[in-house]
Amino acid sequence: MAGSDQHGFDAVVRYLETAAFETAARRIDTANAHIFLAGNRAYKIKRHVSYSFLDFSTLEARHDALDNELRLNRRTAPELYEAVVPITRDQGRLAIDGEGSVVEWLLIMRRFPDDALLSDIARHGKLDRGLLDRLARAIAGFHQDAEIVREAGASSFRTVIDGNAEDLRHLVPKIFESAMVDRLCQRTADAFDAQRDRLEARAEAGMVRHCHGDLHMGNIVVLDSRPVLFDCVEFNDAFARIDVLYDLAYLVMDLIEKDQPAAAHYVLNAYHERLPADEALVLMPLFLSVRAAIRAKIRGFEGNAGEATRYLELAGQALDDVPPRLLAIGGRSGTGKSTLAMAITPGLGAMPGAAVLRSDVIRKSLFGVEPTAKLPEDAYAAEVSARVYATIDRRAETLLGAGRTVIADAVFGSAEERVGIEAVA
Repeated sequence: MAGSDQHGFDAVVRYLETAAFETAARRIDTANAHIFLAGNRAYKIKRHVSYSFLDFSTLEARHDALDNELRLNRRTAPELYEAVVPITRDQGRLAIDGEGSVVEWLLIMRRFPDDALLSDIARHGKLDRGLLDRLARAIAGFHQDAEIVREAGASSFRTVIDGNAEDLRHLVPKIFESAMVDRLCQRTADAFDAQRDRLEARAEAGMVRHCHGDLHMGNIVVLDSRPVLFDCVEFNDAFARIDVLYDLAYLVMDLIEKDQPAAAHYVLNAYHERLPADEALVLMPLFLSVRAAIRAKIRGFEGNAGEATRYLELAGQALDDVPPRLLAIGGRSGTGKSTLAMAITPGLGAMPGAAVLRSDVIRKSLFGVEPTAKLPEDAYAAEVSARVYATIDRRAETLLGAGRTVIADAVFGSAEERVGIEAVA
């Protein structure tokens, strides 16, 4: 960066931190942005930086990035993202959206409470099932409406894997042991080769979409009890044009790493109840592993060897081969079978736990309503129940074939229903 450019950019940073607002702003620095918190607003400028994966070295590039950030985040958080305005200089004086020449661009956002992030809520032990269910519904709805991307298939995901391998090896021996990195890279490559055709089929079926791309707990805020996704990837479309399950996998991995295995499982299962993808769940271990490996290398580049190693170990654990099993839990309504099913699923089978097939949810899906909706009395007719149990049997067989442990949660009141699920086992 030229010295004069750096001097001018630094002057803008000092202005926003000390003179732009009624009181001094609280400044937060990230890898590619400066954020200033003042009053009930947050203000963001892109940093004057250039990395291998982004280039913000020109004013035009920073403007384009902020415009993209505004446009893309309004898909999920229109109440947070307000406008992109210029910072101007006139006769040596800087102003926000003033007269004179444009020297920088500024994103204006609504400020939310400091403790409203999902990461804060998790740290305080307040991730209840109601919130997790709303979160799964929000993500599933976003993915359902997201733009389909046909050109990004298995080869695009292989590029991510190869980039991880290269970056992890650059951190040997300063951060990681060579044998540990080599083993993970080989296991990841083998897992990809085994699933290449399925990854390609997912893309052809329209399940690669313009997603969030950075969907961890720090990029989800809870406003009036409603989870809101924000701060998506805006600087590189390739990072966000991904399989919807890979997008979800970042949140699931984050929850597991933060010692929230039950929440991780619940979010995945609640999402899967709304957007069933039984065969595709075979991809989840690979997706979780790649997400953990990305975190490992980031922590490694930051010099945090302890966290980096922990994430690398998690990446390996996600790929562990766990034989699938089928467990059927029966009993009349209100006897606690669903409570038992959800209590034992985390950690049962491949990460993050067993897939739960609940007869009540499947019955509601046959009528096209939410899992929390109420059904009319005729929805419980014998012929409908027969369809429900046939669906449980069919989906259980598919999930087992995809390597997932399954818990079938239903009354199983008749011998025929019990024999059906036993035959699947």
